[in-house]
Amino acid sequence: MPFYHKLGKIPHKRHTVFKKPDGSLYYEQLFGTIGFDGMSSNLYHEQRPTQVKEIKGSYSVKPKIAKENNIKSYRLKGFQIKPEKDYLESRKVVLTNSDVDITLAAPRQSTTDYFYKNSDSDELLFIHKGSGKLRTHLGNLDFKYGDYLLIPRGTIYKLDFDDENNRLFIVESRRPIYTPKRYRNYFGQLLEHSPFCERDLRQPYELETNNETGDFLIKIKKKGEIFDMIYATHPFDVVGYDGYNYPYAFSIHDFEPITGRIHQPPPVHQTFETDAFVVCSFCPRKYDYHPESIPAPYNHSNIDSDEVLYYVDGDFMSRNDIEEGHISLHPAGIPHGPHPGAVERSIGQTETEELAVMVDTFKPLMVTEDAMKIADDSYHKSWLDH
Repeated sequence: MPFYHKLGKIPHKRHTVFKKPDGSLYYEQLFGTIGFDGMSSNLYHEQRPTQVKEIKGSYSVKPKIAKENNIKSYRLKGFQIKPEKDYLESRKVVLTNSDVDITLAAPRQSTTDYFYKNSDSDELLFIHKGSGKLRTHLGNLDFKYGDYLLIPRGTIYKLDFDDENNRLFIVESRRPIYTPKRYRNYFGQLLEHSPFCERDLRQPYELETNNETGDFLIKIKKKGEIFDMIYATHPFDVVGYDGYNYPYAFSIHDFEPITGRIHQPPPVHQTFETDAFVVCSFCPRKYDYHPESIPAPYNHSNIDSDEVLYYVDGDFMSRNDIEEGHISLHPAGIPHGPHPGAVERSIGQTETEELAVMVDTFKPLMVTEDAMKIADDSYHKSWLDH
């Protein structure tokens, strides 16, 4: 849960006169979610943020489903997604349901010719490869390898990359994404036993204020379509804002793992949550220190959730033949656990260098045609003794 943030110039009170140096008014906008009940910020614009000149058309970006009702475990080789120049064209949905799209992207170029806004979903971008700057109408954030970028729905943004070698793991959520509520007190502050705290969350640090008129293309995603809309004023014209609704960054390297004498369950790795899925971070850590502990995870049944694990870096002790950029899907309805030999290998080990992002969804995930292009069709047999 973000905390109160203020950037730029704002008036003393909300919904009161706020004058420019020439005596005219700045234009106030409430930028909020869940009606008037969710997180919000008050923004102040040089120009009215409502000036649409033209809607040029739209095109579909709905994922094409290959398997709607899936019970098969898959391994997807994520780095086989081919790089493309354009950021939006590079985004390939590999797993999806009515709550979430799980997407891979390998853009080679920054977004220069347009602005982008997802009007339906919060976007959680995990930076696997690359660095640069997230530029938004609510301020800018630098990013690099290992960063999560949480971009609330409705945020207008661009991505400036430092070079062409970029790999992103993206979670698009139709539900607001928060920090885990069990790690917060009733004021919203992260508690002492939380694996991270507010000082680890990086807030926007600079505003780009452009008081320009002209033709400005914003590509807006709504219900699986991209609409090309021309606005009469520059989208980055905010002179100041305050509130709780804004993009922020968190590095997976700042997550402090919770360990114990025996193997800890996946919820100790939880980093973000919605009421439809959770996101966890598996980070380098000391292994369990009971003298007879088995560090490898125990077999467990996915009775009511699909488990997706995106492998980032390091040694993946519980899996055989896993490389960075791979994705494993273990669907609800069947148990899964360590690969043959993994339990025995883990005994006596004292630490792991694994780095991975997990998404557990409470509704089944559908497998897309883009996923099948990079799928290992025999992965579900990899637990057999040979």
